Amino acid sequence: MINYNANSLSERKGEPRRGWLARFGLGIVLSLGMTIAFQENSSAVSKPKELKVNTLKQITFHKMNYDFEQFYCLDEIVFKESRWNYKAKNPKSSAYGLFQILKSKEHDPIKQIDNGLKYINARYQGCACKALAHHKKKGWY
Repeated sequence: MINYNANSLSERKGEPRRGWLARFGLGIVLSLGMTIAFQENSSAVSKPKELKVNTLKQITFHKMNYDFEQFYCLDEIVFKESRWNYKAKNPKSSAYGLFQILKSKEHDPIKQIDNGLKYINARYQGCACKALAHHKKKGWY
């Protein structure tokens, strides 16, 4: 049986005390690890975090007022255009981002979503399914 008292880190089943290192070593290791983790996280403050595909989809679904049918169509378009990669670049044109909008230099994925939805609203009266039908017919939207 292991003795779980205040001295259990340094004394187990009659083991001799290991002194200062046994008592404070774990605390030093933990504080050193936390310091390193804090330094890594503080550098993340200056750089925006990479957003995962599911996060981008959730944001888009929210911005579409949770309309599943329209989101399903939009999901198919964005998957065909960029595979939900907001850094996608078309080597044959100036298209960039999630929606592969021409001459776009927007690197923020949230703004790319906003711009893509504005484009679909303007061109297809807000109907992503019309945009998908056009995409299937012509190969672009």
